[in-house]
Amino acid sequence: MSLSIDSQFDNNENKWIFKPEGDLDIYTSSQFKEEVLKNFNAIESDIIIDGGKLDYVDSTGLGALISILRTMKEKETKIYIENVKPNIRKIFDITNLDKLFIFRGEENE
Repeated sequence: MSLSIDSQFDNNENKWIFKPEGDLDIYTSSQFKEEVLKNFNAIESDIIIDGGKLDYVDSTGLGALISILRTMKEKETKIYIENVKPNIRKIFDITNLDKLFIFRGEENE
């Protein structure tokens, strides 16, 4: 039920990189959304969400991601998701959200 977020701007890729660690759920999704949008508003660019240390995502976590995606689409920028665990990837597949997000390192990139 906790989440820490490492965020940094990668000048080589010209993208924000967010590395959430823990759970993206009802207790932490607003914190995640605020952190991402605060940084995005400072420097508008594509973002990468590295889910390598993300353990769990619930419906409010997905809602936060969708809200971030809507904001970014207005600015014609993209969200890339990478390194997610199979249980989290399955949630995107079941909800058909895999068609909205770009999974980096996969065929739809």
